[in-house]
Amino acid sequence: MRNKIWCYKNRGTDMGELKAFSEKYRMPPVISTILFNRGIKDGEAAKVFLQKPLSGVHNPFDLPDMEQAAERIVSAIENGEKIVIYGDYDVDGITSTVLLYSFLKGEGADVDYYIPDRVNEGYGINIMAINRIAKSGAKLMVTVDCGITAVGEVEFARTQKLDVIITDHHTCKEELPRAVAVVNPKRADSEYPFDALAGVGVAFKTALAVAIKRGRSAKDVFMQYAELAAVGTIADVVSVTDENRIIIEYGIEIMKKGGNRGIRTLLEVSGALSRPIDAATVAFSVAPRLNAAGRIGSADTAVKLLIEQDLDEVRKIASELDGANRSRQETEQQIYDEAMDKVMKDAAFDKKQVIVLAGEGWHHGVIGIVASRICERFYKPCILISYENGVGKGSGRSISGFNLFDALCATEEYLTNFGGHSQAAGLGINMDSIDAFTAAINKYAASVLTEQDMIPKVDIDCRVKPETVSLPFAKALKRLEPFGTDNEKPVFSVLGAKITAIDTVGADKKHLRMRLAADGVQIPAIGFSMAEYAAFFKNGDVVDVAFSVDINFYQGTESVQILLKDLKKHSSNNM
Repeated sequence: MRNKIWCYKNRGTDMGELKAFSEKYRMPPVISTILFNRGIKDGEAAKVFLQKPLSGVHNPFDLPDMEQAAERIVSAIENGEKIVIYGDYDVDGITSTVLLYSFLKGEGADVDYYIPDRVNEGYGINIMAINRIAKSGAKLMVTVDCGITAVGEVEFARTQKLDVIITDHHTCKEELPRAVAVVNPKRADSEYPFDALAGVGVAFKTALAVAIKRGRSAKDVFMQYAELAAVGTIADVVSVTDENRIIIEYGIEIMKKGGNRGIRTLLEVSGALSRPIDAATVAFSVAPRLNAAGRIGSADTAVKLLIEQDLDEVRKIASELDGANRSRQETEQQIYDEAMDKVMKDAAFDKKQVIVLAGEGWHHGVIGIVASRICERFYKPCILISYENGVGKGSGRSISGFNLFDALCATEEYLTNFGGHSQAAGLGINMDSIDAFTAAINKYAASVLTEQDMIPKVDIDCRVKPETVSLPFAKALKRLEPFGTDNEKPVFSVLGAKITAIDTVGADKKHLRMRLAADGVQIPAIGFSMAEYAAFFKNGDVVDVAFSVDINFYQGTESVQILLKDLKKHSSNNM
């Protein structure tokens, strides 16, 4: 059981200001506290945050190069030029591809799509694919969720008389591709008011811009494709603030009413329709099954599911993806076990701040998930590398205090390629460089990480009284949805609760189940993957708990329960 630091977000809040805000806007103090913790301290900002109005969606033409991109696409539509959408094999890339392909098809365009094979081609644009696309007669290639670093590949496309439009959201390097347009809110010269769109968000904006250019109703197009945009946005774990909240909100409302047949059928096969649909439902039921296509098989399968209209065919593909997801889980567990065996055999493991592990033949499609699990377990940045014939492909995940993209920039002399975000990245490396790379990235980590950075933290919105934890309270918190990065599900603490029941549950007994009593209130609790806590606590112990609030649905009945984040012996230090 790892010791964690409890960080109260409301520490230092001006209580007079908070009280005045609550009274002025007739808001419960706890809700006001959560808004204050998220930097929302005026009525208009709170209104937009809570109501998520369409007026909060920004003008797509504020994105850099969007005018040029929209004009070139409109020209291709009107002149009957073949357009190819070049996507990526993860959920963000898949939904981006389907969204822009479906929209352009509806506009009467001659349009096709291309998604590279994860194993044989890897991420991003490659020369062979451009050659095939150019030979197919295409005159315009539009990338989605990729392409921002493809300087050489775009130059090759120019020699093939293939125009390229880049739409991407990944971190830009200093040199941009010489494309017809480079649409990316993260460009250094971008004046777009929100830089955290997912790849599908940028593709969505491109569709809206083209619709406006062609005299179509932007609202109609928004409502038609918001569901796809929501799925990709949730799956890519981008900031759930600003217009991403609006995209997700409207997308989920469409999903609840039926929406895309493929998405609806995935909800059915996963058993998710027994609970209300929210962002978590998409993240844990829809996204993994769409991802399984690109991880284990071909992303084309997921694209076909989202495009297909025949219900029997949709059900067939959904069943195939459900099976692929189970296969992915088995492969993931196998790699995890092998990786953990390497950790246990590494005598110098405790001295390393960054975990770098390599395995021959590890499946490229799941090493990122395994890296995330190991990162979470040890609270250290983790990079897993799969290699064959002396060449490795890696995927990394990081902790909050360590920018993985910056770390790869600092060690790029050992890499053949790399790209990604602060918390997740991919790389290529020759096997004879792994030891030097491991030493270099750990040296870099030692220069930027402190001892405090290496201790996991539990961010807590505020302390609450036990009687606050109720079903009406849980329902009131739903106003703050959708939850995700930068708007995580609120976390609270209750101090001085008594354990009245404790045991482990689940098929492999890896979850913790408890019942707590405080001030005459009985609170059921569940701690997923927290079974190890059972060895440190027993009935009768007085504890402090950090938790989020959930609504449990069982046989048509709703009840409140808490989802444990951490558990400590009762102490004034936990306040």
